[in-house]
Amino acid sequence: MIQPLAYIHPEAKIAHNVVIEPFAIIHKDVEIGEGSWIGSHAVINEGSRIGKNCKIFSGAVISAIPQDLKFKGEYTVTYIGDNTTIREYVTISRGTEEYWKTEIGANCLIMAYAHVAHDCRIGNNCIIGNTVQLAGHVHIGDWAIISAASLIHQFSKIGAHAMVSGASLVRKDVPPFTKAAREPLSYAGVNSIGLRRRGYSNQQINEIQEVYRYIYLRGLNNTEALEQIEIELPSSIERDEIVNFIRNSERGIIKAPNSSHSDANDD
Repeated sequence: MIQPLAYIHPEAKIAHNVVIEPFAIIHKDVEIGEGSWIGSHAVINEGSRIGKNCKIFSGAVISAIPQDLKFKGEYTVTYIGDNTTIREYVTISRGTEEYWKTEIGANCLIMAYAHVAHDCRIGNNCIIGNTVQLAGHVHIGDWAIISAASLIHQFSKIGAHAMVSGASLVRKDVPPFTKAAREPLSYAGVNSIGLRRRGYSNQQINEIQEVYRYIYLRGLNNTEALEQIEIELPSSIERDEIVNFIRNSERGIIKAPNSSHSDANDD
């Protein structure tokens, strides 16, 4: 299953039933799980930990040295979860001493020409569109979708089940279950279609929408909104996830629609 024109370092650990196409390069200190497929001209660098049944297409570069001047050659790694697909010419940098690893979860799709920088953490079942650029230390929650040509500022966080529209400039955190659109990027409603596809009930979606009415539609700052939510709305997994995300946001969250996009809603 390994083509003779591929280069495989003798210290690489290749599981059973892995296909490696001609001219792929597999360096030392690489682990590739069962059933994975590595396309022609893909480069799998040191520190790669690739799960089972992954597909890595032509020209992709996995676990490259970080594009970070603070990187001094420390030992770091890149994890890619089971059943994840990495399309053509995607580049993924391994971690730095800040976090020591870059992580991509299971069942993800990273489309062509995307870049995932050092110390990023991408959850499970995420879709990263064509040419999306993730700067260092970006965190993306499970089931999030980042549409094509979007640029994500370093240290930004995008919550679970969020959807970011194409060609967005993400400078602030995007809370879970939301849609983000326009320029400057702002709240565009709850991602109700995506939530229904994943089994959320109408009642759960309505409760999420009610939480965001406090945050975005009542003219409250974040502290006031969170206090009222915790007093007036019943606790639930979704409510608490939203509250904790906003409370722990270091960059601040995206603004309300039609706001002036000043910092009036920031704490």
